[in-house]
Amino acid sequence: MRFEKLREDVLSANIALSESKLAILTWGNASGADRGEGVFAIKPSGVPYSRLTPDKMVVLDIETGVLVDGDLNPSSDTPSHLELYKAFPEIGGVAHAHSPYATAFAQALKPIPCLGTTHADFFNGTIPLSRKLTREEVAGDYERHTGLVMAETIKGLGLKALEAPAVLVASHGPFTWGESAGKAVESALILEEVAKIAAATFALSPGVGAVSDYLLDKHHSRKHGAAAYYGQKESRL
Repeated sequence: MRFEKLREDVLSANIALSESKLAILTWGNASGADRGEGVFAIKPSGVPYSRLTPDKMVVLDIETGVLVDGDLNPSSDTPSHLELYKAFPEIGGVAHAHSPYATAFAQALKPIPCLGTTHADFFNGTIPLSRKLTREEVAGDYERHTGLVMAETIKGLGLKALEAPAVLVASHGPFTWGESAGKAVESALILEEVAKIAAATFALSPGVGAVSDYLLDKHHSRKHGAAAYYGQKESRL
């Protein structure tokens, strides 16, 4: 089997989406890239998670989206994943789910502000909401334009993709990413928890404001960047 390690990693990421209840039935998908080989693998369209196997993962060219290996149709969201890979070379995995709380914010057309340190530990500020797609964008190459509007959103913030590993697509739902397919799913899981906490916070205190910039910066820098000091060095474990 070609691209065996990539296929296995992407299968594991998709199973994690299902087992974490971020995705039910055939909803959601995860992909992973092998930049050295110039390809990415993604879940096949409409196949239940219980029936997924490594050989069912579909492998495509990371620049063109042309099929490289596989017998099944790739996820219908493949063009969205492709545009993210093309826009951000540092991305190694993408995940999409219709997880309830993050999707609720997307449907309410509300970004998720950083309300406290749990959010700040993982996301460097507000989780952004994309603009709405135009009628023309929906009518033609809808999934491709979904990817393009996410790239537009992140670039508009002036951030690197891994500094802002999530976008709420307006009226649709969340996409997340990371250095690998597994990290993309981890971002999706954390996003859903942050969205759940934010929803509860707004229910208790509708007028609450965002956390202070200095507390946000402190908590985020503890885990990310050159000054990070949270956790252990791999060499000591």
